[in-house]
Amino acid sequence: MAVETQAIKKPLNFALPVIGGAGAFAGIFVGAANGSSALGIIAGFVILAALAFVALGPLESQERMARWLVMGLGAVGGFVLSGLPGAVLGLLFGWFFGWFIYWVGMGRYRVPLPPYLTAGQVLWHYAFRNICGAIFVFLITPILVVMPLSFNAQDFFTFTPEMLRFEAEGYSLKHYRDFFSSSEWQGALKNSLLIAPMATLLSVGFGTLAAIGLSQPHVPFRRAIMAILISPMIVPLIISAAGMYFFYSRIGLQGTYMGVVLAHAALGIPFVIITVTATLVGFDRSLTRAAANMGADPVTTFFRVQMPLILPGVISGGLFAFITSFDEVVVVLFVGSANQQTLPWQMFTGLREQISPTILAVATILVVISVALLATVELLRRRSERLRGMSPS
Repeated sequence: MAVETQAIKKPLNFALPVIGGAGAFAGIFVGAANGSSALGIIAGFVILAALAFVALGPLESQERMARWLVMGLGAVGGFVLSGLPGAVLGLLFGWFFGWFIYWVGMGRYRVPLPPYLTAGQVLWHYAFRNICGAIFVFLITPILVVMPLSFNAQDFFTFTPEMLRFEAEGYSLKHYRDFFSSSEWQGALKNSLLIAPMATLLSVGFGTLAAIGLSQPHVPFRRAIMAILISPMIVPLIISAAGMYFFYSRIGLQGTYMGVVLAHAALGIPFVIITVTATLVGFDRSLTRAAANMGADPVTTFFRVQMPLILPGVISGGLFAFITSFDEVVVVLFVGSANQQTLPWQMFTGLREQISPTILAVATILVVISVALLATVELLRRRSERLRGMSPS
């Protein structure tokens, strides 16, 4: 359990290099955007160290004023380098570094940590969080770039000068209108909405039954069967797609609606098995024995006793299966036909043949849908934990 300690001001010979190093890291990106990363590193270190010297020296007791000063200087510097967008970014940088200077200089970083931690342990504590944050930024940045580009008033995949100046004429909903008015895009959306729900139903049905069966201790070769059932998550997708193509072509399912549905169901079943199996870990099996003692048959016991408790895991697995089917493109290219052209297939075709900017609008819509579904999964996970008594209500 963490024990709060009192913040103690750190000596300048410790605070200035640390704060300057943070400024040098930020200077890498600012310098790269202006033609010289080396100059950005040097300038970032010198500027932040100088600001820290002033803020922790003459303005030590005027923290609010010092932080406003740093924000103002950041906005002015950003405006000089990149105009209005640079001013906005500079303001954000100034707000962060105004807080960071006092967080380090006044020793506030030690407050939430146990007092017995060594300097190396404290360093690793924050370094680990910074590494995780850097990975998150690396993964999320492409999405954050695509979303504003979808509002581009021009048919470009880059930010126009009007967009960078935040001018209203640089933004438009034309790509969204193109998506909702195009027969090709609407046909692809219709196919996705016909395929994904049916594949999800099959995945949930078979995956739930498999998870319940494999959770029984008397089932032989449980580990081997589990490995086979979740193999679509492990085997490279191109191999699975090629195998499905040759198999379906021999039994007459290649290029049919049912063939695509079965292929997507096979990809979604592992997600259902994993989530339902995780839910069954905390399931009290004495409840099913009690229901049997009261005269309930196995079907009644399943739907009246077991299913309500594992339902959050079943729905979570179903949502993952739906996302997998709705976003999948490789398998449908192998086992589908022109009549089963889904939304990801249409996006792939748009990138390969005509470079349609409507793809950006579709990508943004899919991101919003995926985020909403994942948020639902998280809410269901927490509800499942509360039902199993693993977390406070």
